[in-house]
Amino acid sequence: MNGADTAFVLISGALVMVMTPGLAFFYGGMVRVKSALNMLMMSFISLGIVSVLWVLYGYSLAFGDDLGGGLLGNLDHIGLKGIDTTTLTGGNEGIPVFAFVVFQLMFAVLTPALMSGALADRVKFSAWALFTTLWVSIVYFPVAHWVWQADGWLFQLEVIDFAGGTAVHINAGIGALAAVLVVGKRIGFKRDAMRPHSLPLVMLGAALLWFGWFGFNAGSALAANGTAATMALNTQVAAGAAMLGWLGYERARHGAFTTLGAASGAVAGLVAITPAGAHVNPMGALLIGVVAGAVCSWAVSLKHKLGFDDSLDVVGVHLVGGLVGTLLVGLLAIDGVGGLKQLGKQAIGAFSVLAFSFVVSWLLAKLVDATIGFRADEDDEVSGVDQAFHAETAYDFSAVGGSPAGRSTVRAAPSQDETGAATTRQPGTTKVDA
Repeated sequence: MNGADTAFVLISGALVMVMTPGLAFFYGGMVRVKSALNMLMMSFISLGIVSVLWVLYGYSLAFGDDLGGGLLGNLDHIGLKGIDTTTLTGGNEGIPVFAFVVFQLMFAVLTPALMSGALADRVKFSAWALFTTLWVSIVYFPVAHWVWQADGWLFQLEVIDFAGGTAVHINAGIGALAAVLVVGKRIGFKRDAMRPHSLPLVMLGAALLWFGWFGFNAGSALAANGTAATMALNTQVAAGAAMLGWLGYERARHGAFTTLGAASGAVAGLVAITPAGAHVNPMGALLIGVVAGAVCSWAVSLKHKLGFDDSLDVVGVHLVGGLVGTLLVGLLAIDGVGGLKQLGKQAIGAFSVLAFSFVVSWLLAKLVDATIGFRADEDDEVSGVDQAFHAETAYDFSAVGGSPAGRSTVRAAPSQDETGAATTRQPGTTKVDA
């Protein structure tokens, strides 16, 4: 066992874990006050659901020996059977399989959480939890096997995806679009102002994502080596260039440099460099970043023209950014790898994942909608899904004259007063709609 590499992978896994609460803040600041807690919970619940599924069967389906055709792993490692503290990964890594298991778990946790932003303000929390369970099981685990397992069909095709452009970002982005088409638009879409309620939270979330992304990208080397160092440098360079690209496009198009644009641009660059960063030099990373920033900034405006309500621009940032990075690495890869032949392989990888994820995600969303109903009731959506599904609000407005009272689908929850005695908190709905 290589102790240094093991420590590096474990630390990288912890960094990737931080990305999910970072995403929760990033998305949570973008929504209106009445949906802030729900948005946080839609990310946070993934830490619970996916962690359990990963141990039960997820790791085995993603990284077990292939069942045939490079499409899915077997169930030899169900419940992590056959793995113990002395089991090391194959190849030259020299790290415990458990370290790899926890590192890859954090990728599986983050991916469905990315989708949640597209459905902000309007879905039942129980339906979202069910959809997450089904989606990671039927979409994410197989695609991870295609891309990262040595006998996966895209791995065999030599598609370059170092850290998740296809399996994570294209997969989540197109899956989010499919779910949006099933659930429909928010009440007031294109009519009411739906401004972010806390841009400082957005910036905090973006900073946590950026920080965690070093584990996400550099950690995928599975060793503290030159590849990890290259990936770390390119991650920083691409994020900075994409921020500038987004802001430049935004200033030319809309006349302002916005904080939301800076945060979104950085994330777009992080997305785009994810599949490519270990295979391009820093100048290639700069190019990928600036292209991703400008193209993603343009792409987020398409939802208004095309009429789909992607609440927090998951499609414009993650799907489009993932496509930019996955395709450009085909041309920009160094050491004689890049070229039209590699671009063709990259296109096969990107669009096969896109097609599979869209179709299956749409079917799963329809299944959830037909069984327990995906969309929140109109009254709950208008008054606020925080109170309806969580019996809480993100902020206490009583001190400034707010009067939380109204409809809730959740029974009163017990709390404690300052003396520790049990009291009853009556759920209600604030009428504040910031």
